[in-house]
Amino acid sequence: MNQARRPPRERVDGILLLDKPRGLSSNDALMRARRLLNALKAGHGGTLDPMASGLLPLMFGEATKFAGDALDADKAYLAELTLGITTDTGDAEGQVRERRPAAVSEAAFRSACAAFVGPIDQVPPMHSALKREGKPLYEYARAGIELEREARRVIVHRIDVVDCALDAEPPRATVRVACSKGTYIRVLAEDIGERLGCGAHLSMLRRERVGALSLDAAIGLDALEALELAQRRARLAPVDALLAELPRVDLDASAAARFRNGQRLPAAALGEAAARALDRAAGAAPDAAPGRVRVYADTRLLGLALWRNRVLAPLRLVAIESGAEPVPDPAA
Repeated sequence: MNQARRPPRERVDGILLLDKPRGLSSNDALMRARRLLNALKAGHGGTLDPMASGLLPLMFGEATKFAGDALDADKAYLAELTLGITTDTGDAEGQVRERRPAAVSEAAFRSACAAFVGPIDQVPPMHSALKREGKPLYEYARAGIELEREARRVIVHRIDVVDCALDAEPPRATVRVACSKGTYIRVLAEDIGERLGCGAHLSMLRRERVGALSLDAAIGLDALEALELAQRRARLAPVDALLAELPRVDLDASAAARFRNGQRLPAAALGEAAARALDRAAGAAPDAAPGRVRVYADTRLLGLALWRNRVLAPLRLVAIESGAEPVPDPAA
C-alpha cells in the first residue's frame, strides 16, 4: 500500500500564540502545531503542565533564538485553589495526602493571599522539570525519592481574588496571579493553604499572559487545524513579538551591514540622536533587562544587542533572509 509522502518541512519564522488545552503536554502541543505549520524548526518558551491550559508561545525558525525571553518574562495566571485537601503533587493530578477542616472566611483568605505578594522564597516541588544530575526531579518523585531543594527567590507582583466559593464542599477560591519567572503556582497554592491552617492544592491553572503576549490573541489546536496552511501561518506573530518592551534602535545601511557582521558599533556610528535615545530608554526602564535593545534596519529586525558604555554590541542576530514580516515603528 502506497503512503502519501509528507512534503518537506519549510522554513517558517514567527511565534504562534497557542491556547494549549488541558490534558496535553507542552511538547505534544508543539509537535502538533509544527506539523500543522509544516515548519522546519520549532521550540517553546517554557512548558505548561498537562493539567494546565492557556497561553503557550511556540517559536518557529528565527523566533527560536528568543525563546529565552519567554522563559525570563513575567507571567499571569488564573488559578483555582481547593482548600482542606493536600495532594502529593500539589495539584489535582496527585494522590490525596491529607484532608483537614477548612472553615475559612473570605477576609481570612484575602489576608493569606496578600501575605505572599512581593519577593518570596519558594522551594521547587519534587514534581517539576528541574534537573538533578541530568534527571528531572519528577522522575525521582515517581520513584519515591525525596531530594533536598534550595529555596529560590521569586516575586509575586499581585494576587487578585476573583471568586470565593468557601461554603462549597470542598471550599474553593479563584485568584489571578501576576508573578516573575520561576514562580510555581502549585507551591503558592500549598503555601496559602498552610498559612490558613487547612492546607490546599491547585485544582485549575490557566496561563493568561507571558510578557507582553496575551491569551486574548491565542488560538486552539482544533481551530488551527480547521484553517488552510496559509491561514495558519498568517496567525504567527512577528519574530520580535516577545521583545516589544525593550528599547529600539534603527540603523542606517552602513551601520546595519557592520552589525550583521557581528561588529560592535560605537555611538558615533549610530548617530548622536539615536545614542541619546538609547541612553534615555535604558535609564527609563531599569527593570526591563537593562542594557538589552532590539535593532532594526528598514523596519526589519536584525537582532538583539547590548548597549553598554555607549557601544552597541551584537548579542543574537536574525538571518537576513528571515521570512518574518517587517515591523513598522509604532512611534513613526
